[in-house]
Amino acid sequence: MGRVKDAVGRLFRRAPLLHVAGDEGTGPVVVLVHGIASSSVTFQNLVPLLEPTHRVISIDILGFGRSPTPPDATYTLEEHVAALHATLRSLKLTHPFVLVGHSLGALIVARYAAQYPDALSRLVLVGPPIYGTPAEIGDRRVRSRVSAYLRAWEFLRSNKDFTIRNAAILAKLLPIKGVFEITEKNWTPFVLSLKNCIESQTAVSDLARVRVPVEVVVGTLDAFIAPGSLAVIEAMRHVTMYKVDGNDHIIRKRLARVVAAACV
Repeated sequence: MGRVKDAVGRLFRRAPLLHVAGDEGTGPVVVLVHGIASSSVTFQNLVPLLEPTHRVISIDILGFGRSPTPPDATYTLEEHVAALHATLRSLKLTHPFVLVGHSLGALIVARYAAQYPDALSRLVLVGPPIYGTPAEIGDRRVRSRVSAYLRAWEFLRSNKDFTIRNAAILAKLLPIKGVFEITEKNWTPFVLSLKNCIESQTAVSDLARVRVPVEVVVGTLDAFIAPGSLAVIEAMRHVTMYKVDGNDHIIRKRLARVVAAACV
């Protein structure tokens, strides 16, 4: 990332512009932000449902898809949000928009909504991997489940060959080509985003600060969500939860229809 000086001469990173993978349709704006080890192909079943009545903007997050991979990036939530903000500013959107995030993208957009409340009309989270800190989880069963998930993520980022090899096998079984890719090229963004955004996260406190309606859509078979881990946000008064029977973490056609309805 390039560096610039602020008013008192301190150096800080200039947030890079992300790749805008799609900008289709006219009308109220919906911005789509995908998750870790993926790209904007995540939304291939959703865009056709929104495009007839909305302007739909799909963005590749920092380090993934066709977005830049700055050599000095640490892929913190702050960096992901700063790059998203710079990109949205460059598009000169003039009215509040709907912001949709899937998986890691859900954590990114939750922080964005907390920081820029006037920019949004609605926040939609799809399959958000919200875990919380085990020490702060009162329910012993949920605490145990979340701890197991965190250990699994640590194992994946600590065993590069195993993770890349098995990701390639899994990718061949998924219904959307390129929806899940862990390779040599995106290994560093994957590892650091996993460690700095998913394993260490502030999603619950971010969502508590959000002032617009929040719609949460999850599949009942989503293996990336620890059972019981969403109870805290589900209890928030501005949050509406939708559970789609028989859907996993992928935005398949049935789940896409629910997400599309939640956007309007």
